[in-house]
Amino acid sequence: MFAKLMGLKTVSPGDLQRWMQDRPVTILDVNSPQSWTAARVPGARNLDPMGFAAGDLPVEKSSTLVFYCSNFLCRKAPNAARRAEQMGYSDVHVMSAGISGWLSAKLPTEAGG
Repeated sequence: MFAKLMGLKTVSPGDLQRWMQDRPVTILDVNSPQSWTAARVPGARNLDPMGFAAGDLPVEKSSTLVFYCSNFLCRKAPNAARRAEQMGYSDVHVMSAGISGWLSAKLPTEAGG
């Protein structure tokens, strides 16, 4: 919800799963480390939404980045995505449904550290 209001590109959980099969995607979970350990999109990296630097993201500014947080009311992922755009990344998306939407869609997850 907030991602669209902020003019950011969004992706649904189902579309993200298809992208993961078709092309390289950097998936960034901006939830707490505890939440990331409990359940995450396969291959997602945990990232501090306010404290990340360019070195935490791919070198190639045209890389596809997808940020997500807990649910469609969470503002952390849209804010982190906007920050990545300000750093010069051009293919930035938010999975607005968050991990709760991913789980509701019954898509596969990873857990543990």
